[in-house]
Amino acid sequence: MAPFTPFVAEEMYQNLVRSADSEAPESVHLAEWPEADASQVDGRLMDDMQLVMRVVSLGRAARSKAAIKVRQPLSRVSAFVATAAHAEGLRRQAGQVLEELNVKELQVFALSEAFKGPFERPKDLLAMLTPDDVLVEDDAGYAVAVNASVTPELADEGLARELVHRIQNLRKAAGFDISDHITTYYQGPPSLRAVLAKHGDYVRQETLSEELVEGAPPDGAHAEESAFGGDGEPLVLAVQRV
Repeated sequence: MAPFTPFVAEEMYQNLVRSADSEAPESVHLAEWPEADASQVDGRLMDDMQLVMRVVSLGRAARSKAAIKVRQPLSRVSAFVATAAHAEGLRRQAGQVLEELNVKELQVFALSEAFKGPFERPKDLLAMLTPDDVLVEDDAGYAVAVNASVTPELADEGLARELVHRIQNLRKAAGFDISDHITTYYQGPPSLRAVLAKHGDYVRQETLSEELVEGAPPDGAHAEESAFGGDGEPLVLAVQRV
C-alpha cells in the first residue's frame, strides 16, 4: 500500500469529493477544515465507550496474566468500577465487552456500593471472586478479573476458533480472494473429529468452506502440517478453491 502523502490526499479528494461535488474547492489544500457538529455528540455514549476501553484493556491483561489466548472463550469476566453510574454504563455496553474479551458473562460491581467504608485491595476484591478468577488492577482504581477455568465445552469452542484461524492463514498463504469458496481437508486425532461434530457449521461459515473433508488432500491443494490441542497431536490441514 502506498504511503499516505499530500499527493495521495489530493488524488483521493479529486476522486471522491470533486467528482461528486463540482462546487467543491479545486484542491483539498483550499478546502476549509471541517467543524464537528456538537449537537450530534452523544456524551453518555462517549463516556460508556471510554469505560469499555479501560475494562477491555484490563481484561486482556488478566488473560495474559492467566496465559490464556483471546481465541479461547471463557465463562465470565468481573469488572469493578467506581460508581453505580459507571456500572450502569458498562452494562449498557455489555455486548461489546463480551465480544472483545471472548467471554460468555459479564459481572459488574460498583465499588461505592460493594464497600461502604475503607477496604483493602486486592484482598477484599478477591474475596468477592472464586479461586479460578485472575485479577488485574490499574492505578485509577479499576479492576477486572477473568475466570480462568476452561471447561471441556469451552476448550472445544476454543479449538474450533483456532482451526478457523489456521484455515484463514492457509487461505491467505494460498493467495485466495476473500470471497473465494473452498474445500477444507483435514487429518488429525479423534478429538479434532469431535470438535468439528459440534462446531463444524461455525468453521464452514467463518472460512467459506463448502465442505470439511476428512482425509488426504488432493494434488494441488495448499497444505500445512502442525500440532493440534494441548497434547500437540499431528494435524494436517489443506485448502482448495472450489
